Order: sequence, then C-alpha cells, then structure tokens
Amino acid sequence: MKVIDAICVTSSYQKRQQIQFDETSGLILQVGDLGLKPDYRYDDDCLLFAGMGDIHIHAREDISGKNNYKEDFCSAHAAMINGGVTHAGDMPNNPVPPIDNSSYEAKLKLAVEKAHGDLWLYAGIGPATKPLSYTVPYKVYMGPSVGELFFKDLETLDETLKHYQGQWVSFHCEDPEILEEHKTEDEHHNRRPIIAEAVATRDAISLIEKYKLNGKLCHYSSEEGLNLVREARKRGVTIHLEVTPQHLCFDVNELSEKERAFFQMNPPIRFEKDKKAMLAALKNGEIQYLATDHAPHTMEEKQKGTSGLTGLDTFGPFVAWLMKEGMDPKLIALVASENPGDFYNQFLNSWKKISSEFEKFGLGLGHLKTNFRANFTVLNLNKAFVLKEENLKTKVGHSPFLGFHFPGQVEAVFIGGQKV
Repeated sequence: MKVIDAICVTSSYQKRQQIQFDETSGLILQVGDLGLKPDYRYDDDCLLFAGMGDIHIHAREDISGKNNYKEDFCSAHAAMINGGVTHAGDMPNNPVPPIDNSSYEAKLKLAVEKAHGDLWLYAGIGPATKPLSYTVPYKVYMGPSVGELFFKDLETLDETLKHYQGQWVSFHCEDPEILEEHKTEDEHHNRRPIIAEAVATRDAISLIEKYKLNGKLCHYSSEEGLNLVREARKRGVTIHLEVTPQHLCFDVNELSEKERAFFQMNPPIRFEKDKKAMLAALKNGEIQYLATDHAPHTMEEKQKGTSGLTGLDTFGPFVAWLMKEGMDPKLIALVASENPGDFYNQFLNSWKKISSEFEKFGLGLGHLKTNFRANFTVLNLNKAFVLKEENLKTKVGHSPFLGFHFPGQVEAVFIGGQKV
C-alpha cells in the first residue's frame, strides 16, 4: 500500500489530504485526513486530480495497420502519459472501421494488448449500420472529414439513426451539402464555414430529440452554434459538448498564411469572437469535456493539406494555462477528470465482457473515491516551460503549441497505483 499527500482537487473541493491506494489491485483504499506517512508528497505548487481523460482522439491504429506510420496505440499511449492523460477514447474513422461486434472487438483487443485498457473505443455509425449487441459509445460524421465513414445527406442519416434510439452518439457537426457548395473557396475556414456547423447542429439536435439519443457534439467551435445548443437546453434537451485546446487558444486572423495551412483541422480554427465565446462557455460550465481531437498526420501530409492537429502531449500543460487564465481548478476537475471518467464508466461492463483487462478498473475512473482506479494526474502550476519538439512523444513529432509558453506542466502521472 502507498500514500500520496497533496492538494487534491475535485469538482466539490480543493484541499490538502491523503490518498491511500493498493499497488496490487490498482484501487484507491481511502481518502481524507489519514495521518499516515506519505510515500509521495507534493508541495503547494502542485495540484492532484483524478486521472485526466481525453474522450476524443485518433490513435490511427486498426487491424489493417495501414495508418500505423502516423500513430499507433503504443505511441498514442506514450503521448497520453506525457500529457498527463490516463485514459482516452479512440475514434472509428479507420481503414477498417469498428462498426459491428466482430470489428469492434478485434480493434479493442488490439488496443488492450498495446495500451492495457487505458485506450478505449467508439464504434462507428455509417449508412446502413446497426447497433452492437452491447452498449458502447458511437461516433457519427455528418459530412466528410478524414476517412470514408460519413453521411452525404440528412435523409440517410435519419434512416440510420432510427435504429440507435437511446444510444450514446457523438456528432461531428458539419453539413455535407454546405461543404460541397463551398469546396472551391480559397481558404480552409471558408471551405468549411460556420454555417455548416450551425446547420448540422440544428439537425443533430433534431435527431437527438427524435430518437431520444444521449447526444454529444464533438470539438465544438462556433458562437452561432453554441446559441442553438442553449436554446435546445432551455426546452429540456440534454446535449453534451466538447471543446478542443486549439479552438480555445487560437483564431484564424492571428495565424500567418503558412500557419493557417499547418493549423488546418475539421472544424477549422474560427474567429476571435468564437474563441472567446467557447472559452467563456467552458468557464461558466456550459461545456462538459475538454478533448483534444488528437489527429496525427505526418508533416508531409500536413503540407499537402490533410486536416488534423495533435494534442495529447500538451493536455496537462494546457490545463495549467486554463487555470492561469482564470478557470476554477474545481471546474477543471469536472471537465478533465470526472466527466470523462463518468463517460467511460457507463461502458465498463461491456468492455469487461470483451476483455478481462477491464476487471482491474474497479468502480471506474475519474474520481478520488474508494474502489475507484488509482489514476492520478499531478500538475505543477509554477514550472513554466516553452514547448519544443523534444518534449513530444507523438510519433509524428509536431504540435500546434510548439514555441508556446506554458505556465505549468505535468509533475507526475499514476496509473493503477503505479507512477509512470
């Protein structure tokens, strides 16, 4: 048994206390003013959170191995730990997408083999797919992005989603017809305009209501669409939102022409008003998840116009930046630890049926409570640094935050009671 003494942060408190955990079972035994001799003690510059989770990444690996040159489960796992992330949800836009029991199980077993259960999977929804026989999270691309798993029109999407009533479905909100209309525009943010996200948001909300979905809108980016979500919530629709670090930190007008090409992602980096609106919405509790949309491509692919930015390596440092910008640490605990953990915990029993590796997760992730997994993210808020290439673990070796001055960094990561 081991004991950590630190300033611990949850959504309800921030105070110094001790956590006793079992390295063998990997579970928390007790939390509080325990009066025990600590094996690890962190000073007041550090804050300890339940292990942070990133519920939207693209690890790129599947059973085909065709995209392993970009990233694989091993390198994605290394980037996770480097960024203070203890679990992450991998998206299904692979050469061999996980869209039924057999393809999902094959990919999950591969992830377990290489990432020990710390990487989990969304199943894909495409034209004519049907739900799996057990409960898992799903992802739907309302229009083309990177990969072939997407819908070309609302009618086909509606016809497909009627089979997914009550399921957890995450939406990439960009309307395919508007994207088609703007595909010849000169710059990426004009080819994928805000109206494409807003129209798709309207349609996603309608489908969430119609089929009683547990709906989540991914990597949300625009003030206009955010207002549609607010209106829906007022009439009782439950809608969860993600936001990425890059949509909170950058706007297209501050980027040079060369930077705009590198920063290409879907949906695009927006304008200053959208950046400020998303940051304000995160700070006031309207957004449930900080998620990177970690999407690694080689630099050669980026130079040719492939969309996607990396983010796992900088998750923890970016959280430190958010707190420097005035975000309450207790709210950080909610959007970076507890909500991602609760999202994961809903599907734990299904994953246990597929792999015994998930038996070790106890009651689940995301909480500093007895019988939850002893995953911890410790951030040092006063250890500033400038991000350099040598700080990265992602296989592609680049980041939108290269040269960025972070006010703090990851001090320590524990997974299942083991300091890694």
